[in-house]
Amino acid sequence: MDSEIRVFGDDEESKDRQFVNALARGLEILRCFRPGEAYLANAELAARTGIPKPTVSRLTHTLTKLGYLAYSESQGQYRLASGVLALGYSMLANLDVRDIARPAMQELAEYSRASVSLGVRDRLSMVYVESCRSSARVTLQLTVGSRIPIATTAMGKALLCSLPEREFDYLMDHIRLADEENWPRIRLGIEQAQRDYAERGFCMSVGEWHQDIHSVGVPLLGIEREKSMAFNCGGPGFLLPREKLENDLGPRLVQLVRKVETDMGRV
Repeated sequence: MDSEIRVFGDDEESKDRQFVNALARGLEILRCFRPGEAYLANAELAARTGIPKPTVSRLTHTLTKLGYLAYSESQGQYRLASGVLALGYSMLANLDVRDIARPAMQELAEYSRASVSLGVRDRLSMVYVESCRSSARVTLQLTVGSRIPIATTAMGKALLCSLPEREFDYLMDHIRLADEENWPRIRLGIEQAQRDYAERGFCMSVGEWHQDIHSVGVPLLGIEREKSMAFNCGGPGFLLPREKLENDLGPRLVQLVRKVETDMGRV
């Protein structure tokens, strides 16, 4: 089962009297669509969410009427519609940090011949909300909207290192439940990230997420309107050996983030 999707039981009722279960179920339907999956049928949506198929049918009908889904008669399936895009665009447009950070991000991307990105936490993932790539031929092809795991990437681990203890422990427990087989290795990587962050102010991922990708990450701190965000600088491992991350790009990314915090009026 996808750890990014909440699974609902047939008789689930929230203990929170203010929690609207029907709304939550509708939003989980929208989360089922992944990059590269244009269409999904009600049966697949029901399987991914654990919501009974008759309820899924009512939800997809409602979401279609509201403009968040579109139905294909020829496919007999649903796809995301422009209403979802409008919500995402409004969120991005209100992130002041993107406009402030973009020039410095592009400068560092060109210097490193890599990519520099800004991401926000969404459950157990980081989602790119801004990304600058160098003009080099070989670079990462991740763009705005791309998702990367929180547990094995420099950006994600940097975000984890910045969290209050209670929230950190909560996420660590969910990371463990999502991948118990690899949990010992993942835990060691996060513990190393904590040491690196305490000593240097940045975290590294050297082949942990993908064996050929190396990166550094730094969290955004103390900005009242911009919560749970972090920057990274990453690219092919042959361009970014560990020594370059430790001695050059890591410190440069720390400087970039501290400047962004100052320009935004860090509190």
